[in-house]
Amino acid sequence: MSKFLDLFQGKKSGTPPVWFMRQAGRSLPEYREVRKQCGNFLDLCYTPALAAKVTLQPIERFNLDAAILFSDILLIPQALGQRVWFQEGEGPHLEPISLPSFEKTLSFSKFLENLFPVYEAISLVKKNPIPLIGFAGAPWTLALYMLQGEGSRDFAEAKQLAFQNEEAFSRLLAYLGEAISLHLIEQAKAGVNVVQLFDTWAGLCPATHFERWILEPTQAIIKAVRQVYPTLPVIGFPRGLGLNLVEYGRKLPLSALSLDSSVPISLLNKELPDSLIFQGNLDPSLLVAGGEPLKQGIMEIHRDMKGRPYIFNLGHGVFPQTPISHIESCLEWVRGLGDKR
Repeated sequence: MSKFLDLFQGKKSGTPPVWFMRQAGRSLPEYREVRKQCGNFLDLCYTPALAAKVTLQPIERFNLDAAILFSDILLIPQALGQRVWFQEGEGPHLEPISLPSFEKTLSFSKFLENLFPVYEAISLVKKNPIPLIGFAGAPWTLALYMLQGEGSRDFAEAKQLAFQNEEAFSRLLAYLGEAISLHLIEQAKAGVNVVQLFDTWAGLCPATHFERWILEPTQAIIKAVRQVYPTLPVIGFPRGLGLNLVEYGRKLPLSALSLDSSVPISLLNKELPDSLIFQGNLDPSLLVAGGEPLKQGIMEIHRDMKGRPYIFNLGHGVFPQTPISHIESCLEWVRGLGDKR
């Protein structure tokens, strides 16, 4: 067993396990070399040998405590039949679905078949003994992309559609919850040791609809996954959720709660059970800045996590411009923490 997986068994070591969101790719020159072999980003996601190679690159370079599968949350809407593509330098684009009649556009008929390359990539990665994290986007975040048609700061058009037809939007969230559950279960069958739910745009959900649009769909997913894999660790990452993060941590049967950089750990320590594993929450910009600010950020997180099992990570993903030397320094400092808290 590794200290990453040991943590989910209630065992703590002197130093926290460490991995980084978006560690697979982006900032690594070896990733950019692999990326050149594919016509586009989605081709890389759907080429098992290359996706597995990219997944393991940060492990080989940094000896991290866990790998996260190289994939993307938008493979789910694509596998359901929505047109998805990535424009270089612009991010994702989707052909927006019609909310009242989305069932005519989306289909489960070839869902798992379309995602088979993802599971094959997992099987290839698992030839290596490193713990592997699988993942999926949460229903709220996926629904926003599927209605908006692209990334957005406020997803105003998508939210307007949701408010105008709340019944259909709730059906869409339930539909996506079923798809997400199937995808996570298949990832577990293929060999992932832990799964993480990314609710990247949770902070855009109005407080009045938090329970209906975020909490209940997420509860349903965890219940479905645990019916098949009762002991599979589940990490929740609801970015930007603010005060509702306390209810998210209390009401969901999570193994770990991943925190974004804005979250005051001291407050959550008072509100959530000591046994709940925290993950995070170094600002990715500190990893870019490096030096003493980075070291102080690491030390502050370690002090705030006193008495609690935690996984050292970022509050979001590694920025592409992050110097490799800063990642190396970060890991050196984290691994030297011991019981300095």
